[in-house]
Amino acid sequence: MENNTSLQQQLLDAGVHFGHLKKKWNPKMLPYIFAEKKGIHIIDLNKTVECLQETAAAMKQIARSGKKILFVGTKKQAKDIVSESAKRVNMPFVTERWLGGMLTNFNTVRKSVKKMQSIEKMLGDGSFDNITKKERLTLSRDRDKMDKVLGGIAQLGRVPAALFIVDIGHEHIALAEAKRLGIVTFGLVDTNCDPNKVDFAIPANDDATKSIAILTNYLTAAIAEGLAERQAAKDEDAEETVDDDNEKSAARLEAEAQAEAARGRGGRGRGNAGGPGQGGPGGGGPGGQRRRTSGGGAGGGRGPGGGRR
Repeated sequence: MENNTSLQQQLLDAGVHFGHLKKKWNPKMLPYIFAEKKGIHIIDLNKTVECLQETAAAMKQIARSGKKILFVGTKKQAKDIVSESAKRVNMPFVTERWLGGMLTNFNTVRKSVKKMQSIEKMLGDGSFDNITKKERLTLSRDRDKMDKVLGGIAQLGRVPAALFIVDIGHEHIALAEAKRLGIVTFGLVDTNCDPNKVDFAIPANDDATKSIAILTNYLTAAIAEGLAERQAAKDEDAEETVDDDNEKSAARLEAEAQAEAARGRGGRGRGNAGGPGQGGPGGGGPGGQRRRTSGGGAGGGRGPGGGRR
């Protein structure tokens, strides 16, 4: 409860509760409006905190699953905040003009990204040293122009799992494309917007820099927690795999040792069986020698005896 109170105080200090003029309101925002003061609607911060925590939990789960969340904020007040927050958690972002078809025609956009990356590579490794200065300057300008618009999604290999939008009214094209593709949408919704257009709406002031910053940083922290939990789970699985491998190796070595011991016992048994055979009647052992000596003695005895008879 204290955390919620502290969060509410921070939101209050940042001016998150200030809405638009009453004449510009959207009636669907009525459940999120606390009061009206001097012709301006005041947003209920209790509802803001509730929706913010729900959105943070959903974004944390998406990040924990290893999926990407695309940050979208092309308003002047949101550009720097959105780009810095997205870079902090290694997520794609769009802070310049939203290109039509960036999601619905994603394959074509990827071709432009690959072209930009190929130009960067060739400019870096000296492949364009043989072309004229004017041509090299033209390619550099094209690269800079594409990087400005597509630089934030250069590492996005497929359509993102979700969109986080600052001011859904201003980014209506991005919202429409996400809805067409069935992508989960999160958005800051002011009193002049329709909260039903996004899956997770956060009623808040989407025009003030402080308001955008505090909400975006809160959600970014939740994404960072999800990524940390994912990494911890990976490390734990790796340790378990190593332990399993060690156990299997120990079991295999023990089995090999037992097999070797069994073969050793078998060899000694065969050696003992051959010992009596060597000293037996057919062998050249001491027993055989004694038998031959006694036999010879008997024969000699019979010989002289016969001679005397």
